[in-house]
Amino acid sequence: MKAVRYHDYGGPEVLRYEDAPIPEPGPHEVLVRVHAAGVNPADRQIRAGLRFRLEKPFAFIPGCEVSGVVEQTGSEVTGFAIGDDVYGMLGKFGGGYAEYVVEAGDKLGRKPTSLDHVHAAALPVAALTAWNALFEVGGLVAGQTVLIHAAAGGVGHLAVQLAKWRGAQVIGTASARNEAFLRDLGVDTFINYRTTAFESVARDVDVVLDAIPREADDATDVIARETMARSWAVLRDGGIQVSICAQPVPDPESARRGLRGSYAGAQPRNEILNRIAELVDEGKLRPDVGTILPLREARRAHELIQTGHTRGKIVLQVVGCGDVRGY
Repeated sequence: MKAVRYHDYGGPEVLRYEDAPIPEPGPHEVLVRVHAAGVNPADRQIRAGLRFRLEKPFAFIPGCEVSGVVEQTGSEVTGFAIGDDVYGMLGKFGGGYAEYVVEAGDKLGRKPTSLDHVHAAALPVAALTAWNALFEVGGLVAGQTVLIHAAAGGVGHLAVQLAKWRGAQVIGTASARNEAFLRDLGVDTFINYRTTAFESVARDVDVVLDAIPREADDATDVIARETMARSWAVLRDGGIQVSICAQPVPDPESARRGLRGSYAGAQPRNEILNRIAELVDEGKLRPDVGTILPLREARRAHELIQTGHTRGKIVLQVVGCGDVRGY
């Protein structure tokens, strides 16, 4: 099969489009013919050696979310059959930038029927992260208010929609070019972070969701750290700040007010993926794909993702590059 791999850690230039062996599914796994793979900040962090480091020599295939078709099932798999459309987050943090991938059957969900594979591949990591951050860690319920930083990003734009579905009031920060986009998704109060201090607008917030990407030694990282520090002031007593990138630690005054901070990531969960697919097919949730590139251009995708200023998701198309159906 064709795959994108790297044999050493470094910048986007280490990514190679090359031949690789087709993986064999174990008894509880399925072999998926990948149609599209989502690109995430974690992919570039792993590529740079910031998440974990493998012993050399290695040939690592990045990519932690895919959408595709079941090609083969292991002997113990009962939930899927050959030909089923599936999507999901890969528990191994890699393998997605390829024509085939194996994953445990209980980690995959049924692809939303209303989406093509490109748009379905934009969902798993971001939607699972937003779900966990808002509901399981943040405890957001109907009638509460949430402030979402980087609301137009891959996680942020899905968090906006999930919060509105739950019945919350949503305040979103982003640049001016994303105002119409976010208002269309349901943001109640939009804040242009370049011109307006969010703490001059937001008050008595129950949950702050910090989805600003971190890039070490970068201006974006400075902004992200300052934003996290300033966000304690907008929370009501007993509120919580949840970050998908770092562990928020309340200062002494915030701690005295009962404010809490927590990191939230994504876990591959079949039941949540299936619920997310239902919300998509019910018209309650729609992923935004900002950039579509063929698999061989994964290097360009990594150059874009590390800017920290993309809207929606970047997706690598593996099958049918000339046949992308919009949402």
